[in-house]
Amino acid sequence: MSGVAAEFGNVRIDGARLWDSLMEMAQIGATPKGGCKRLTLTDLDKQGRELFTRWCEEAGCTVSVDRMGNMFARRPGVDDSLPPVMLGSHLDTQPTGGKFDGVLGVLGALEVVRTLKDLNIRTKHPIEVANWTNEEGSRFAPAMVSSGVFAGEYTEEFAYSRVDAEGKTLGDELRRIGFQGDLPVGGRPIHAFFELHIEQGPILEDENLDIGVVTHGQGQRWYEITLTGFESHAGSTPMPVRKDALLGAARVVELVNRIGLANAPNAVATVGMLNPYPNSRNVIPGQVWMTIDFRCPDDAVLAGMDKALHEGVAAICAAIGLEQETKQIFYYPPVAFEESCVKAVRDAAAKLGYTHRNIVSGAGHDACYIARVAPTAMIFTPCVDGISHNETEDIKPEWATAGANVLLQAALSKAEIVS
Repeated sequence: MSGVAAEFGNVRIDGARLWDSLMEMAQIGATPKGGCKRLTLTDLDKQGRELFTRWCEEAGCTVSVDRMGNMFARRPGVDDSLPPVMLGSHLDTQPTGGKFDGVLGVLGALEVVRTLKDLNIRTKHPIEVANWTNEEGSRFAPAMVSSGVFAGEYTEEFAYSRVDAEGKTLGDELRRIGFQGDLPVGGRPIHAFFELHIEQGPILEDENLDIGVVTHGQGQRWYEITLTGFESHAGSTPMPVRKDALLGAARVVELVNRIGLANAPNAVATVGMLNPYPNSRNVIPGQVWMTIDFRCPDDAVLAGMDKALHEGVAAICAAIGLEQETKQIFYYPPVAFEESCVKAVRDAAAKLGYTHRNIVSGAGHDACYIARVAPTAMIFTPCVDGISHNETEDIKPEWATAGANVLLQAALSKAEIVS
């Protein structure tokens, strides 16, 4: 370690300032139960983006926006021609989301550049704080679509054409709130990318650990299924001749649960949305639309789950006399994060005296796409009772501080302190 690097080897972020920023951002879209509803590309998302922009500019950064609305706040490097060390996550939330999912990673990264400004620390590489558009996928499916465009998984045209429940497109809403920028999406080098995030699971809290060193991200498959039967009168249609789409859907829900249990403990399987039609109390449902989410860190197991789903849905529909359409709308294989970046996180946690362990991410993250185009790793903090995607989601201030401190040290190890 150089003398300059050693001098700043134990530098820490301002935990109180980070917490205050988290609480202020949480007021935009605050819910009565203490959570946050700031869906992507809504007016509330625009407010959050504008506050983030102001804070970044006050920290000495220049903010640019690409054609997908991804935001990049750049702190220049001594050699500004070098590729940046990028830090970040997302500011959008679930409809009944919490105050920390994604937001901790963005504002923790902002706190890193604020700290560097406070201490007048200069780095060889520039540092960029990223806010990725539509990570959650709750308004526009699939999730992580904008980091996916950045990584070359999707085209801009595909992303722009995504439609929400009201028929509004992602592209139109991006333009409406004024955040369709001019910067090309992707196609530029990144020296390293680090994403700080709450665990969204119970392991770290249960084991009383400060930091999760994320080594892998789970593979995912998302499906949309339409089951079609025949709607008819609930009182006068005999049971043996019914073509009840909701009965088929109920059996698919049970099938999905069986598939998950058969591949436990590493695999999980969920039916998250189910919409029957015509949704009338005295009409046998003639059609049901539903979603399925499979996840597993083993791609071969994930492929086996896919096969079991298709075979099972076909058998269920044949038995009841239903037609079905099963579409896989989203897939990415398990991700192994880059070894030197993972080591930078582990070394930072050890140097700062934080207890830590290796961990696999159970959720999808923008980092999983960025890992395709840049050396990438993630940092997890505990969350209370492992709860996330819920208004009661919570973390302790000291957990946020520890995560941001590790993020700072990992970033400096890659950005290289000059003075």
